[in-house]
Amino acid sequence: MKRILLLGLALAPVALLANEGAVETDIVQRTVNFIIFAGILWYLLADKIKAFFADRTLSIQGELDKVQDTLKASKDKVSDAQKKLEEAKKIAADIIEGAKADIDSVKQKVATAVDSDITHLNKSLDEMMKVETSKAKREVVAKVLEELLSSENIKLTQDELANIVLKKVA
Repeated sequence: MKRILLLGLALAPVALLANEGAVETDIVQRTVNFIIFAGILWYLLADKIKAFFADRTLSIQGELDKVQDTLKASKDKVSDAQKKLEEAKKIAADIIEGAKADIDSVKQKVATAVDSDITHLNKSLDEMMKVETSKAKREVVAKVLEELLSSENIKLTQDELANIVLKKVA
């Protein structure tokens, strides 16, 4: 009801100030009419316009908050990823150090095993040389004895032969 009354009051000056006569410049009346019209529009639409802009401001603020939250989450993820990368680098360095230590211990074990194998092979070679030398001596002695016993030029008695064998054996 108030709005209709105000609208009537606003339109009353328009009706009163309107002229049917000659064309005159009525800038003052038109300005007053425009100010009254703008006031009526403001009175009728001010609440709706304020509510619209307040809602729009809130929606823009909400979107901005969402974007900032997303940005913060992204930054957090980046920092977490950097922390994980640093941890991975530390773990990789630890693994490399452990691998180097393992390599050194394996080298040492292999060197020890090779040294013991070389020592064992040298002992085996010495024993085999002794065995082969004794075999060769026996063969030479057996051949010499066989030649001596089979030849008719040398006549040995059983006692002489026993003495020769005892000297060679001793």
